[in-house]
Amino acid sequence: MSDHTVRAYDEELTSLKTMLAEMGGLAEKQLGSAMEALIGRDAALADKVIAGDARIDALERQIEERAILTIAKRQPMARDLREIMVAIRVASDLERIGDLAKNTAKRTLAISDALPRKLLSGLSRMGNLAQEELKNILDAYAQADAEKALAVWRSDEDLDALYNSIFRELLTYMMEDPRNIGLCTHLLFGAKNLERIGDHATNIAENIYFLVNGRAIAEERPKKDKTSVTPIEPGHEVEGQ
Repeated sequence: MSDHTVRAYDEELTSLKTMLAEMGGLAEKQLGSAMEALIGRDAALADKVIAGDARIDALERQIEERAILTIAKRQPMARDLREIMVAIRVASDLERIGDLAKNTAKRTLAISDALPRKLLSGLSRMGNLAQEELKNILDAYAQADAEKALAVWRSDEDLDALYNSIFRELLTYMMEDPRNIGLCTHLLFGAKNLERIGDHATNIAENIYFLVNGRAIAEERPKKDKTSVTPIEPGHEVEGQ
């Protein structure tokens, strides 16, 4: 392979990384703005988040097209092939994170009542944890740092635990007063979006580990979301209480 060809291949990989960095930055901004809109009930900001999702979608398509073209032209092997495949997977997770941020912003448009202070605090903490996970995993990807990726992978338990707590709290509000059902339902969807963002961050962590080490993480993925087995009927004891 000539020096020119090697240089051209390096430029193609660099281009993929540049687009992924832009996509990651946009996803971070979208998530931060979505939380700001929800907590502050800022409809104008929510509209901006919803409109901004199109750029993330477009970048995912461009990354996928560029990656497929590079594979077809260069027929990469080993680490080079992993790098391109991981780029496609990371772009897919970032696109989903963008969608979840957009869906969180949409909840702002459906909420007219002021949020109870306790719920406001919990959602704010969830948003901060999700943003921290996303920032740290993007740093780990940029640095090809498998240990940092593992730290994010393990930290997702904290986001799950907080989601469980908010889920139980919202159920309590709904059971105490049926008038709270509409508000709490939208907040449940918003909280679930944040929990799912954490899941996508752990997906990226697993792909970083695979990229660096050429094998999957041996441990079982930590998962503490227990809401699927939480009783919702009044009078039932809620798990964990």
